[in-house]
Amino acid sequence: MLPGIVDHETERADAYARAARAGNTQRAYLADWAIFTAWCAVRGECPLPTTAEVVRRFVAAEADAGKSPATVERRVAAIGHFHRAENLVAPTAQPDAGKLRETMAGIRNSRGGKKTRKRAADAAVLTAMLGAFPGEGLRAVRDRAVLAIGMAAALRRSELVALTLDDVELVAEGLRLSIGRSKTDQRQDGAEIAVLEGTGLRPRSHLLAWMAAAGHQSGLLFRRLTRGDELTEDGMSDRAVARLVQTAARKAGLDERQFAGHSLRAGFLTESAARGATIFKMQEVSRHKTVQILSEYVRSAERFKDHAGRGFL
Repeated sequence: MLPGIVDHETERADAYARAARAGNTQRAYLADWAIFTAWCAVRGECPLPTTAEVVRRFVAAEADAGKSPATVERRVAAIGHFHRAENLVAPTAQPDAGKLRETMAGIRNSRGGKKTRKRAADAAVLTAMLGAFPGEGLRAVRDRAVLAIGMAAALRRSELVALTLDDVELVAEGLRLSIGRSKTDQRQDGAEIAVLEGTGLRPRSHLLAWMAAAGHQSGLLFRRLTRGDELTEDGMSDRAVARLVQTAARKAGLDERQFAGHSLRAGFLTESAARGATIFKMQEVSRHKTVQILSEYVRSAERFKDHAGRGFL
């Protein structure tokens, strides 16, 4: 029986190793690896193990094809990930990796300039998005709740679709949401987010409307609907949230290409910074590990406040 036990223990160890990375990262790495192996197949190169020189040629081809430096860097990280999984030396750690690092630096420099960011769904934008789904049909009620909660709690897409009914606590001020595993909480310590009801976007009211309309008593909070708008047992996917945000933008008369799933999270941070919230209060909701990213939201909001040119321009 020993070989069977060893195989089982190995499978469990591999499962824990895979859990070290968030689901979105795993999917991205798989896609990156497929692209690299296809590139190697066309050229008769061996993808595993590969060499730093092969990867250097690959990243140059990707850059020439218009891929962003961030995408190219993720491709390289994926290649390294699959090498380490087989106890092989990643190309970036090989003795002759100096030229690969230099090529990557050149790609970053050649594509330098202003970073393109998706537009934030701040209070005004979200109000327009909510208005784009009128009526009391099950889909409209769900979509308004997803948008309102996603923005009000500054949730990542993966966190939003992972919410269960047990994660929601109704309180006088609004809601308490329990967040389990997330991108920056791989140890699954969990976090609790306070969501104010307020008088504008009213996320609590939208969520209660969805819970009443759906009528489910347990399991995932936001469910997939059939084409006939019937409730299923399956949860929404994170990609469905991204599509919903873009659909809402289009229906609201906005350019959907400027929005993505992250627009909800960015919308909360943009709006709270504009209204004078401190970085630390923003961090309570967003749960960023450092304040570096949050400080950019504050700087952007205060760019014209107490401007150096005030009084003479």
